[in-house]
Amino acid sequence: MEKTISILGSTGSIGTNAIQVVHALGKEYQIDYLSANTNADKLIEQALTLRPKAVCIADEPYADKVTAALQSESIEVFSGRDGLLELASQKADVVLNGLVGSSGMEPTLAAIESGIDVALSNKESLVMAGKLIQEAKAKSGSKIFPVDSEHSAIWQCLTGETMDDVKKLILTGSGGPFRERDVKTFSTITADEALDHPNWEMGKKITIDSATMMNKGLEVIEAHWLFNVNADDIEIIIHPQSIVHSMVEFSDGSVKAQLGVPDMKIPIQYALTYPHHAPSNWESLDLLTNSELTFHAPDFERFPCIQLAYDALKNGGTYPAVLNVANEEAVYRFLDGSISFTDIPRIIESACASHEYSDDPGLDLILQIERWTKEFVVNFRP
Repeated sequence: MEKTISILGSTGSIGTNAIQVVHALGKEYQIDYLSANTNADKLIEQALTLRPKAVCIADEPYADKVTAALQSESIEVFSGRDGLLELASQKADVVLNGLVGSSGMEPTLAAIESGIDVALSNKESLVMAGKLIQEAKAKSGSKIFPVDSEHSAIWQCLTGETMDDVKKLILTGSGGPFRERDVKTFSTITADEALDHPNWEMGKKITIDSATMMNKGLEVIEAHWLFNVNADDIEIIIHPQSIVHSMVEFSDGSVKAQLGVPDMKIPIQYALTYPHHAPSNWESLDLLTNSELTFHAPDFERFPCIQLAYDALKNGGTYPAVLNVANEEAVYRFLDGSISFTDIPRIIESACASHEYSDDPGLDLILQIERWTKEFVVNFRP
């Protein structure tokens, strides 16, 4: 039976990898919906090739261009934020959310409320609205299939196990490009240096998150919501080779790990084909040529964003949403050159400390907090 796929963020790194995966899987998988933010040309190209039922261009000024290009193709065109939410709610077997940042939260919620399973790459969804998403999931019966390599690894390690036997989750991270750089020079780090990741090819925002190690902090919060594990039972370990994608330690002292080459197509394919490990032509892991696997404790002083994330999770309520949005906006300010690398954690800490806390925010309050945090970061003067 054919499996229908909706890809949100189809022109980005996760989206383009997902299209390659679906193409390799063959005719049993059909892409029915695509969305992009501003890359109208790429979206048009994908639509003409893949022939989906509908596409969405989220940035309104590009809507006329996409509509004109597809007007004779029987492909419906949605646009704007409302159009994106409508597209995310269209009937499909799986919505793959490859959107970047806080913009991915509402589409995740919209898909789940519509009873659609979500292959989730957008970790910010659960960071900002984990409780709301879990409540919607329980009501609709939808499932979340993690796409992040770390959470996919934990998911696979937990197959056949009971959570009562789990002692802790172990999230591995490469440590990014600055794990051995003199911390006294961090204030001089340039955007180009931060974007030069040693192992992974990713979008700019997540690459900077890797450089600050905020990506690990956000993954701790995501793991809490995905697997219902407390912050104190989620550990981060630096693993420079990015071969062991994460581990689970059990009560008897045994540890299960998932290994593979650093290629996002592998966790994407597993999320789309679960519970099967479908055959693929991707590069396989050769342990004889990857025989050195090393592990180190993270330096929380070198990477203060990790502690900020743990603190936000433990504080709960609106703290994780503020943390997420403040980080996102601070990363964009660093990329445009208006703040330094070391300003990123300072801004996040200040935003978390300055916001008006609520212990049980609904969607409207989360969106209000998002607007407040963006304004706070834009106006922050280091």
